[in-house]
Amino acid sequence: MAAVSKAVVTVLGFDRKGIIARVSTILYERGINILDISQTILDGYFNMVMMVDISEPTCPFDELQGELNALGQKLGLQIRIQKSEIFEAMHQI
Repeated sequence: MAAVSKAVVTVLGFDRKGIIARVSTILYERGINILDISQTILDGYFNMVMMVDISEPTCPFDELQGELNALGQKLGLQIRIQKSEIFEAMHQI
């Protein structure tokens, strides 16, 4: 079994039906497992943060970034994925 490599997915925009389903489908189809998820809706704004396991993806990371970005543009959302090493490095400085 490969060591767990993690990434953080963030989604922000106006709430609408199907956001979680659409993002989760892309992740599932690319071999990405959702480890943890938090989502809120504040005054009509949807905000979601996911911790995902990117240890065994079926596509390159930059391709996944592009697909999530394209979905965000289609739905009028900001969707980002960043490797967790970025967050860990910020706290080690």
